Amino acid sequence: MSRIFKHLLTPHWLALRPLPRSTLATIQQAVKASERVHRGEIRFAVEGPLHLAQLRLSTRRRAQQVFGELGVWDTEENSGVLIYVQLVDRKIEIVADRSIAARVEQAEWDAVCRAMERSFKARRFEAGALEAIQSVTAILARHFPPGEKNPNELPDKPAVL
Repeated sequence: MSRIFKHLLTPHWLALRPLPRSTLATIQQAVKASERVHRGEIRFAVEGPLHLAQLRLSTRRRAQQVFGELGVWDTEENSGVLIYVQLVDRKIEIVADRSIAARVEQAEWDAVCRAMERSFKARRFEAGALEAIQSVTAILARHFPPGEKNPNELPDKPAVL
């Protein structure tokens, strides 16, 4: 019940305060730089309060839904990764497309998420986001090193939901 009230009573603008425009711009630049060193595609999505219908979903399930809605699956090599931040719940999930998921254990993604959550708990929002992008970059560079062909298939700008 408290989760429902928290989401219903938190204004969208208040939930997004930890990640102002300047931080979102820095995240965008980090994603852009990241994608130069691997063939993967990173989407960073931030969501404030959920609508009543979405509250029945776990954070993981909502992240999977956002993965589909943002078309992160729609890359030539099936190499998209979504970093999903649920600001009201202070939870993070990483959803990887099938080519990456076949090579990287979920526990590795979960470790990145938990580190980011610890940073957020310490009110280090920008640093936590940038550290997570750096960790995802290292994973993608290991499994999808850059090649001659490396198109930018997804927007680098964080999605604010």
